[in-house]
Amino acid sequence: MRAKPLRKRSRKTLLELKPFLDDLNERIETPEYIHSDPVQFMHVFESKKDQEIAGFLSALLAWGRRDIVCRKIEELIRRMEYSPARFVENYNPSMAGTFRGFKHRTFKAVDIHGFISALQQIYLSHEDMESFWEECLTDSRQQNRALISVFHQRFLSLTPEIQSRSHKHISDPEKNSSCKRINMFLRWALRKKSRVDPGIWDFLSPAELMIPLDVHVARQARRFGLLTRRYNDWKAVCELTQQLQILDPSDPSRYDFALFGLGALGYRLPVRFKLNPVK
Repeated sequence: MRAKPLRKRSRKTLLELKPFLDDLNERIETPEYIHSDPVQFMHVFESKKDQEIAGFLSALLAWGRRDIVCRKIEELIRRMEYSPARFVENYNPSMAGTFRGFKHRTFKAVDIHGFISALQQIYLSHEDMESFWEECLTDSRQQNRALISVFHQRFLSLTPEIQSRSHKHISDPEKNSSCKRINMFLRWALRKKSRVDPGIWDFLSPAELMIPLDVHVARQARRFGLLTRRYNDWKAVCELTQQLQILDPSDPSRYDFALFGLGALGYRLPVRFKLNPVK
C-alpha cells in the first residue's frame, strides 16, 4: 500500500515555527556542544591548514555514534603525530604503514592513504584547501553543476593512489546522494559568528550552504512539515534547504542544530507544531 503523502507546512505556519527553532538553536549551538562533536578537531589547531585538514578528515569519518566517531578521529590524528599539515606535506607512499590496522566502518587504511595523497597534491599546487574549493566553485557555476559534484570529480582524479573502492566516501549530488558529511564540513568551514563552527573560509557565502541531512534531521523535518520527500537524498536536501532559507536567507544551515537536537539530543517542540506522524 502506498504511503500517505506527508503534509507540508505553509509559509505562514513556518514563520510561526521560527521563534521556537531559533530558541532551540540558541540552546544547542553553544561552546559546550563542541566537546561531544567531531567539529572539536578543528578547534584543536590554530593554523588554517591544520584546521581544514582535520575538519575534512573528521567529516569523512563522521558516520555512526558521535563518541565512537570522535575516538576514531583522535586515533587518526594521533597517527599523524598531531600535525596534520606537516604530515600531509611530507607524506609519501612508504608512509602508508602509518595507517595499518586503522578501520572505521567501511573506512580502511587504504582509503586514508588515498585521501592523504590527494590532499598533498592540493597543497603542491594551491595555497591551501580553500583555494582548491574556490576553483571548484568557479567550475560549478560555469558548468551549472552542484559544487560538491565538481569537488567529487576533481578531488578523486588528483592521484592514482585513490582506489575505486574509496570513491564511495566522497558523495556526489549527481548520484542523488545527500552528501551529509561534505555539507557538514562546509558548514564548519564557512559559517561565521558561530559558537561552534570555526568559519575559517570565505570562498562561499553561508547563504549558499545546504543542510547536512542525516537521519535525525530528516525525521524531525518530516515530523514538522519542513520536508515531504521520504528519501534522504539530494532532492530532499534541496527541498529542506529551500524551506530553511525562508526562516533565515543568510544562514539556512544553522537550523541543523535545532533539527539535530530534536532528533538526537532529546529536545522538544510544542505538540501543536507536529504535522506528520513520523516514527
